[in-house]
Amino acid sequence: MIKVRVLEKKNIGLKFYIPLKHLVLLSVAGTVISLDQLTKHLVIQRFRLGETLPIIENYFSFTHVHNPGAAFGILSAWDSSLRTPFFLIVPLVALVLITFIFRKIEEKDLKLSSALSLIIGGAIGNLIDRAAYGYVIDFLDFHWTIRGPHFPAFNIADAAICVGVALLILDTFKKERKNVSDSI
Repeated sequence: MIKVRVLEKKNIGLKFYIPLKHLVLLSVAGTVISLDQLTKHLVIQRFRLGETLPIIENYFSFTHVHNPGAAFGILSAWDSSLRTPFFLIVPLVALVLITFIFRKIEEKDLKLSSALSLIIGGAIGNLIDRAAYGYVIDFLDFHWTIRGPHFPAFNIADAAICVGVALLILDTFKKERKNVSDSI
């Protein structure tokens, strides 16, 4: 078990340790939540709803968007009396399940700890928006030329969730490949 000494009081014999995977959780999820909420606050303060600031002409802009649906606007057409409770309850249930999985992973599995921490941080970042506003604030707007394909706007929390899921998938494939080669 990898543990990090956080506090040691020699005169009273008290030692306090935090497992490394928990430090990863606190630092990664905390950073994601902080950056997500900070960037959303800046967007609210500096952009009117629908306002766009081109960063890379014809490819990337900051655009203030409200997303009442799930990732990339999925389910946004649902009636708000169904959508709002759904998008508050489902993330809470997901967070409980992910936390349960997190508790079961090995202390030294920093890849899995990091992936789950990204997902947890992203889920909490978007849950904060849903609880406060009833929608998620998106602003990262990628597009290819003016009339070309337009990727739905997203935010730091969405990006963290996607990266975390990608890391989980890669880690799963790597472990499966290792298991197959070990059995040969």
